[in-house]
Amino acid sequence: MNKFDIESILIADEALLEGHFLLRSGMHSSRYLQCAKILQHPDHSEAVAKALAAKLKGASVDVVLGPATGGIIVAYELARALGCRSIFAERVDDAFTLRRGFEILPGESVVITEDVITTGGAAQEVVELIKKAGATCLAVAALVNRSGKNPFPVPFHYLYELQAPTWDASECPLCKEGKPVEKPGSRAEVKH
Repeated sequence: MNKFDIESILIADEALLEGHFLLRSGMHSSRYLQCAKILQHPDHSEAVAKALAAKLKGASVDVVLGPATGGIIVAYELARALGCRSIFAERVDDAFTLRRGFEILPGESVVITEDVITTGGAAQEVVELIKKAGATCLAVAALVNRSGKNPFPVPFHYLYELQAPTWDASECPLCKEGKPVEKPGSRAEVKH
């Protein structure tokens, strides 16, 4: 799948939003990707996961790990495409942990996956779970890269790079214009 293909899916599924958004990182932006709009369609979920799997060709992956909530469906579909296990990490007391009987065994090779990477904070936290388990993080894979770089100490694979301005709330021109801020992601509370 090339950039044109993923962009077509983003547009067809109305996943690329324009407005004034508060990102999970605390930054503000005029563009937001609601990947849940893509992932609600099993055929699109499968297609983007197969495209990510192609970027990992030749890697021996034991587990795909997705931070909740954005990484759960992507992790499942990527694991299915790679023929390995899929697990997810959840926040407990504001830290990611494995629950529900999920575990990473020493020596296993793990790929972390997300829907969108902005700062990479959630994926970085999950890297620590992998290290504590004595496993190896092979790569991070995402549908969309908002960061404009690789914020990880391992290879970073993605299908689409979103060019979108971000601002601290104190410097946000949309706030200065009085435009209401939206928080469409998994943590819907808006804080200024």
